[in-house]
Amino acid sequence: MIDDLTVTMPSDLEIKMVRVFDAPRTLVFEAHTKCEHLKHWWGRGNPLDCEVDLRPGGTYRFVEHAPDGETYAFHGEYREIQAPERIVQTFEFEGMPGHVCVETLELTEEQGRTTVTSVTRFDTKEERDGMASSGMADGAAESYRALAAYLATLS
Repeated sequence: MIDDLTVTMPSDLEIKMVRVFDAPRTLVFEAHTKCEHLKHWWGRGNPLDCEVDLRPGGTYRFVEHAPDGETYAFHGEYREIQAPERIVQTFEFEGMPGHVCVETLELTEEQGRTTVTSVTRFDTKEERDGMASSGMADGAAESYRALAAYLATLS
């Protein structure tokens, strides 16, 4: 566990992350799908260029501007959207083209708190292991810390 983020590998092709937020599901869903919110947390609080066409077949693209001057771009396509409870999308880091994974994000709410469960499925065990060793969990934990802080400002 990193901070409040639990990371597991339920199969040879998957990474699962679970985090609870002190905010209603509708707000957490919007924070994952609207650029006006994503810019505050997705890139761990770094400046972010954001494009979102939230519909099945629609696409998204994020470009994070790191403090060292580097940029990191990511994009994907929405496959399924069931607001405010589920998003299935592809995810590709543009620095490593051709390595596309599928992310399923599920949001459940209980007593005003929202649990976000993300399962990322890779084509091969090697791709999963490569992502796991890339510092992905630390980056996700940082982003989710930024999200928790941002959600607190909206309540």
